[in-house]
Amino acid sequence: MIQYMRKKLLLAVLTAAALSACCSAPEKNVHADWTYDSVVYEVNVRQFSPEGTFKGVEAQLPRLKDLGVDILWLMPVNKIGVEGRKGTLGSYYAISDYKAVNEEFGTMQDFEDLLAAAHGLGFRVIMDWVANQTAPDHIWMEEKPAEFYERDSLGNAIWEYDWTDTRSLNYDNKEVWYAQEDAMRFWLAKGVDGFRCDAAGEMPSETWEYLVPALRRDYPDIYLLAEAEKKEFMAEGMFDATYAWELHHIENGIGRGPANKDAEKTAEDLRSYVEKDMSGTPASAFRLAFTSNHDENSWAGTEFERMGAAAEALEVLNFTLPKTQPLIYTGQEIGLSRRLEFFEKDPITDWSENEHTGFFKYLTALKHNNPALASGERGGKFRWIKTPDPDVVAFSRRLKRNMVVVYVNLSPEPSKRIMALGSPDNPDGILPGWGWKVIAR
Repeated sequence: MIQYMRKKLLLAVLTAAALSACCSAPEKNVHADWTYDSVVYEVNVRQFSPEGTFKGVEAQLPRLKDLGVDILWLMPVNKIGVEGRKGTLGSYYAISDYKAVNEEFGTMQDFEDLLAAAHGLGFRVIMDWVANQTAPDHIWMEEKPAEFYERDSLGNAIWEYDWTDTRSLNYDNKEVWYAQEDAMRFWLAKGVDGFRCDAAGEMPSETWEYLVPALRRDYPDIYLLAEAEKKEFMAEGMFDATYAWELHHIENGIGRGPANKDAEKTAEDLRSYVEKDMSGTPASAFRLAFTSNHDENSWAGTEFERMGAAAEALEVLNFTLPKTQPLIYTGQEIGLSRRLEFFEKDPITDWSENEHTGFFKYLTALKHNNPALASGERGGKFRWIKTPDPDVVAFSRRLKRNMVVVYVNLSPEPSKRIMALGSPDNPDGILPGWGWKVIAR
C-alpha cells in the first residue's frame, strides 16, 4: 500500500500494466501511422540557446531525443518585419517573407542542416505557419494587388486586436489562398513534415477546407495542427489535431495558482468536459493538450503560476485522457519557472537535468509503450473508475490486453480517505498484483 502526501497539496498516482507485449493496430488509419503515439515539443528558437540560432537547436537534438519527444514544432522561422516592430527583436508572428528565414536564426542552409539532422535522429519537424496576417512590410504589399489585404474606408491596411505590427490578409480573395498554398509547398518541398497553423480559427473555414486537402493530395503523411477548436477542422482529411483550449482553461481553474485568471473549476468540471469531448467530436480527432505554450508562458504565466502545485498532476491527464496528444513547451522539462520574453533575447542557459526531466521522460515512455494511450481513434477504450472521494479523477484506458489506470487527486487538500490509492487490491476492480508508480512528488 502506497501512502503519499505532497505538502498538503495535490496527488497523482498512475500505473500501467501491459498484459501482453503489444496490441495490433486498427487496419484503417485516419492519420499518418507515426502520429498516433507522438509527443509534440514546441521549440522557441530565439530562447533555446545563448546563440538563439538553428545551430543552437541542432546541438541539443540528442537531449530532445533522450527526452522522448517525437514532433519538433519550430516557432516561426520566417523572415520578420521591421516596420512597427515590437521591442528590440520583434515578433515571430509578423512575417515579412514566407519563403525566407529570419536572419536572426541563421541562413537557409543552417535551417536545412537542422532539418536533416532532426530527420536523421527520427524526429518529425513542423513549422509554425502564420497565415492570418503578415508584417506591414511584407513583400506582398509591393508585389500583390491591394486586394490582398483587409482595408478600411480610406484604403489603409488594417490589423486585429493589438497586433499593430501586422496587417490582416483578405481571405475573400481566393488569390490569397493560392499564394498561401504556394508558400507552404515551398517548405514541404524542403522536407518539413507539416505545420502548426497559427490563429487558424481567425480565418474562414472555407480557406482551410481548400488548403488542407490540396496539400494532402501531394503530401498525404503531413501532420497539421490547428490553433482552434472548430469542429469542422476535426473532420477526416482535415487537421490531425486541434487545440484543447477548453480543457486547458479547466485545468487552470482546477490548479488555482496565484496568476490564474480562469474561473475556479473542480474535478466534476473535468469529467463533464471529457464526456462532452468524447461524444461531441469525432473519435479520430487528436486534441492537443498542454499545461504551457509560448502564449501562456509569456502572457499568462508559467504553469506553476497558473496551476500551482497541481501542474504535474494535470500534466498526467494531458498524457492519458482520451484523444489527447501532449505538448511540452521549451523549458518545461527542466521546470523553468520564469516567463520568457517575447520580443527580446531571453535565453535559457542551463539545461541540466533534474526531477522535472525524469517526470517528462516517464510520461513520454508511458505514451510510447502503451497502445491504449494512442491518440484519436486508435486509443484504448475509456472507463471511469468510481472513488470514495469526488475530487479524485480515476479512469482506465484499455486496448485488447494493454491497460493503463490513472488516479489523480484534484482536491485543493489531499484526502486521508484516499491515501491508499496505490493498493493493488483496490476494491474498484484493479487487477490483483499490479504495481504502482507515484509520478508526482
